[in-house]
Amino acid sequence: MGHDHERRYKGGSDGLRSAQRLARLEVDRIVMLCLEGIPAKQVVDVGTGAGVFAEAFLARGCAVLGIDPNIVLLGDALRMVTAARFLQAVAEDLPSRNKAFDLAFLCAVLHETDDGVAALGEARRVARYRVAVVEHPYLEEDQGPRLAHRLQRETIIGMSNMAGFTHVAHMTLSHLELYLMTP
Repeated sequence: MGHDHERRYKGGSDGLRSAQRLARLEVDRIVMLCLEGIPAKQVVDVGTGAGVFAEAFLARGCAVLGIDPNIVLLGDALRMVTAARFLQAVAEDLPSRNKAFDLAFLCAVLHETDDGVAALGEARRVARYRVAVVEHPYLEEDQGPRLAHRLQRETIIGMSNMAGFTHVAHMTLSHLELYLMTP
């Protein structure tokens, strides 16, 4: 099955690693919340882009596999985050065995997929303890995707239920929404 991903990010690594974007991402806070309460040593960063979160999970002592469909971004990530592994793939078809990771992490990815339920199903399949999803809130902002590409909270929770998750915790952060799902 082909994937068009018409909503996919088309910029470069500089945009993903800009100081303004990094400040809005609250990287350290998100990583701490994602790892809290689970024995996470293996993380898959789905939609790794320039490897910002891969780098942060590595700093917390996790082994990281970064997945992204964009080969140019993966090359940049590899140059910037040499201790992680990176593979080209899409969220709807992760090249990993069942329960291979303690945490599956998707930041600003779900709204870009062709099939959000399939992407969450794949994350659930490869995650042992938790799936963490970070998305922009459903409101018009100068930063991030345009409103037409954003997902409402109820939509994300509905997709997670359809993907087989029975527990979804939601947190509103300063600029983003965090969903912690139990496989």
